[in-house]
Amino acid sequence: MAQLDTLDIIVLVALLLGTIAYFTKGTYWAVPKDPYANSYANANGGAKDGQGRNIVEKMDESGKDCVVFYGSQTGTAEDYASRLAKEASSRFGLKSMTADLEEFDFDTLDTFPENKVAIFVMATYGEGEPTDNAVEFYEFIGSEEPTFSEGTPAAEGPLSKLNYVAFGLGNNTYEHYNAMVRKVDEYLSKLGAKRIGEAGEGDDGAGTMEEDFLAWKEPMWTALQEALNLEEREAVYEPVFEVTEKDDMDATNDLVYLGEPNRNHLENKQKGPYNAGNPYIAPIAESSELFTDKTRNCLHMEIDISGSNLSYTTGDHIAVWPTNSGKEVNRFLHILGLADKKDTVITVRGLDTTAKLPFPSPTTYDAVVRYHMEISAPVSRQFVASLSQFAPSEDIKAELTKIGSDKEYFQQKVSSKNLNLAQFMQIMSGDKPWSSVPFSLFIEGLHKLQPRYYSISSSSKVQPKKISITAIVESIEKPGAPHVVKGVTTNYLLALKQKQHGDPKPDPHGLDYAITGPRNKYDGVHVPVHVRHSNFKLPSNPETPVIMVGPGTGVAPFRGFVQERAALAKSGEKVGKTLLFFGCRNAKEDFLYKSEWEQYKADLGDNFELITAFSREGPKKVYVQHRLKENGKEVDELLQKKANFYVCGDAANMAREVNTILAEIVAKNRGLDQAKAEDVVKAMRTSNQYQEDVWS
Repeated sequence: MAQLDTLDIIVLVALLLGTIAYFTKGTYWAVPKDPYANSYANANGGAKDGQGRNIVEKMDESGKDCVVFYGSQTGTAEDYASRLAKEASSRFGLKSMTADLEEFDFDTLDTFPENKVAIFVMATYGEGEPTDNAVEFYEFIGSEEPTFSEGTPAAEGPLSKLNYVAFGLGNNTYEHYNAMVRKVDEYLSKLGAKRIGEAGEGDDGAGTMEEDFLAWKEPMWTALQEALNLEEREAVYEPVFEVTEKDDMDATNDLVYLGEPNRNHLENKQKGPYNAGNPYIAPIAESSELFTDKTRNCLHMEIDISGSNLSYTTGDHIAVWPTNSGKEVNRFLHILGLADKKDTVITVRGLDTTAKLPFPSPTTYDAVVRYHMEISAPVSRQFVASLSQFAPSEDIKAELTKIGSDKEYFQQKVSSKNLNLAQFMQIMSGDKPWSSVPFSLFIEGLHKLQPRYYSISSSSKVQPKKISITAIVESIEKPGAPHVVKGVTTNYLLALKQKQHGDPKPDPHGLDYAITGPRNKYDGVHVPVHVRHSNFKLPSNPETPVIMVGPGTGVAPFRGFVQERAALAKSGEKVGKTLLFFGCRNAKEDFLYKSEWEQYKADLGDNFELITAFSREGPKKVYVQHRLKENGKEVDELLQKKANFYVCGDAANMAREVNTILAEIVAKNRGLDQAKAEDVVKAMRTSNQYQEDVWS
């Protein structure tokens, strides 16, 4: 055997290191930074890596009395945090800031001054888990003995100086309802911190989040006022951002953002990693209509990720970055008196060192409204109250004040009519523009336009470079409401599908989407996306049986599951029983992937069984939960063989009923009383044998 000399070894090591460097570039080193995040977020109070992570020092430097921390997954908790910070300042003169939990360390909380207050706004994600940005904080504060900066804890606890307030965002359709705020409250109290007021809980599952928040915050402010000896004053709008029109710049200038999320996109240089702050502009490889019912649309899309570093595993979610429809953008700009100024260049600057810009600047009014503001969302009662001081007449001001302060009157005049903000303002003023409202009020008061998440309906083992989406195009009507709410993202996807199929100017429902994107970068057949990883997974052993319940587009992840198991079976692997409960209205109109299930049956043989429920084919409506009950004996036999049980779809009704029926099945087939059967189902959830991917 030939001996390797020193030079050979050096060459081999160099080649090895070079190979490692090549394949880890962009993942572990040379990771492109988001210039927008650096130049804007950090310049406006965001903590930088390795510096500025001491929240007490940050508050001292910026003269703050109140910090509102947020644990947010989709932006809602961040929005509530901003609202609390603004109200603390405007009503009580508390110099306030918001803070992303992942941008700070928490070992200095033991030095938090007693005359200041920390507010924690905590969303619960999935099955009682912290949001991505709250993981480190949650693990630190909940550890057995968290280590704080002053070392020796006080007799009454290391956080005995900390006054705090807590509000949670949850969904009662999940078992671990508002687990985050409850746990954080428990941990902080255990460490000696003093809670002011009650810990609030908002319920997205019941659709009462906004009213829960409003009902909680008034007694909380009263308690805080007493605890910190604050004086309330008349709330006067104090802008957080300064908006300046730039007459010396033109919208065609290469430095002006026309909807691009960051500088790389502005300069037409897509760079990963792609994530919630940096989408990949992905080609749509193919698209098709799944329904034969001409009154409704259900889209199947294949998103090509081969040109990116994106990857996914079966059961993950894809995030689609939407754009607002031209119809609603024009309505919004018109009612603000900005229609003629839509392409005027503006700069947006934080008036406080801790104010974070929600989008890059310089930009235009049109770009902000089209790509960055949630203008089609339901109107907030609190925002109506804020808007009242800028009403175009005293009569309108009085009406807005009443609507903003009276829950029932708000329901009658706004909620029941399905109104978005611009529609509401049109009705209030008789379509006369509200030209005196500062644009900064909308930047601060409206949600940021967020990506929408869809369960991926393909297998990563079968098509690793293509992601499938299955989405019903939303159209929501309320009896007696003058407006039909059109889904922002699904109608956007419908326009893209129409473009791909040859329509030169697609215009679903007259919504007029700018599908070519800023500066035509999307070319009409591309869509901005990123991938969010999920714990909704097939068992690692393919021989483990699986039971899946997915009516309508809830079947999306199960198409991926069955696709994967069929491929494994074709390759010669042993695959366990694969039982799918699927429901729709009618076998001829909306039976999703009907021919595919037939092929998977051929591939899997007796190991695949599809049980259908068609709700509008007989004298009685039949749903998946009815079929589940009818097949209870087989379901329980599989569960006793340690089958994984999965549910995807509507949380409020279907998923809740499935949970109840499963306990009934266990009770009946195992001779248990209902309480013990419910404990069995709870244990399945705890051990991850029972998994849900549900939505309100």
